[in-house]
Amino acid sequence: MSEPWLSIIGLGEDGPDGLSMASRAALDGAEVVFGAPRHLALAATGARGREWPVPFDPAPLLALRGRRVAMLVSGDPFWFGAGGTVAHQLAPDEWRAFPVAGVFSLVAARMGWRLEEVLCLGLHAAPFARLRPVLARGVRAICTLRDGAAVAELGAWLAAHGFGAVRVTVCERVGGPQERLREGTGWSDIAAPVAVALDGANLPRSAGLPRAPGLPDDLFRHDGQITRRPVRALTLSALAPRPGALLWDIGGGSGSVAVEWCLAGGQAISIEKRETRAATIRANAEAFGLSHRLRVVLGRAPEALAGLPAPDAVFVGGGGDGALHAALWPLLDEGVRLVANAVTLETEAVLAACHARHGGKLLRADLAEAAPLGGFRGWVPARPVVQWSVVK
Repeated sequence: MSEPWLSIIGLGEDGPDGLSMASRAALDGAEVVFGAPRHLALAATGARGREWPVPFDPAPLLALRGRRVAMLVSGDPFWFGAGGTVAHQLAPDEWRAFPVAGVFSLVAARMGWRLEEVLCLGLHAAPFARLRPVLARGVRAICTLRDGAAVAELGAWLAAHGFGAVRVTVCERVGGPQERLREGTGWSDIAAPVAVALDGANLPRSAGLPRAPGLPDDLFRHDGQITRRPVRALTLSALAPRPGALLWDIGGGSGSVAVEWCLAGGQAISIEKRETRAATIRANAEAFGLSHRLRVVLGRAPEALAGLPAPDAVFVGGGGDGALHAALWPLLDEGVRLVANAVTLETEAVLAACHARHGGKLLRADLAEAAPLGGFRGWVPARPVVQWSVVK
């Protein structure tokens, strides 16, 4: 095996003093050193230093393949760092890594928290909404932030979304001589790099999102076209989401099914023919911090399905007709799970025919909700829903 040409070196706020002998040797032996201005200054690289392009692009580094090159990153290069971005473009024998304790480990050590029990989020380049699915009473999280101004912005977001009781500890330049930890978000002299430790011990029991499928309808934006909570719970149960699995959500409406699929750890593509509803789906994805997992395709199925990555599961809302199902079935790989709902006699007949042809399970759900009836109460029935579920 040839000697790796690239050294990926983790650097803390203590600079070269915190490096191991192996890290120092790799840094000293490099002809060119890439890094952020702060890292290059800490390591005193002089004329060898090259600043990363903004926005980040590894191309200038990769162009030096074969020369002795080092890249400096914060702490652990593969924990929300640039190490993974570069390494996946190289063969295993082209690089070696020298990590040091990253900000998450350092903050956990300062707070006295077990790191395995703490959520670690990189919010320096992601929206605060990523916190919405995970924050709840008793939850602890460590989050990197963009800069000092982001601390006040985070405090405002927490207050606006029912998390105002979260205890926030601001952690500045952790691991170096200028390290400082302070509680609260009202500070105006916060130095970067900055992270926050969030402790949800004082949150009310109602804070955060339930983990079970079937979130309240009023958590979603919609124009009335939404798979209602009880039916959504049945639908998600039949779809059986798994982490990393991809859902095709055909006829997305409000995107509620796709959102809950993503909350369970999956990825989703929502196909919606109306621009207004497509915008609603995007807004719901953003509000739940899921824009990175939920993609919206404007168009009509089956034509809009062309070129999409193969799904692990497919959901067809109440508008699927015979032509759609006839075109959809050949597109699915063996083992793909398909769930379709019907609320009209015509679509019910379509699903009955699909069940006769392909098998699976056919379920009819009759739901009613208590409502005032004069001085008493009575049952108000909803439209029956027929659900066909099958694994190809």
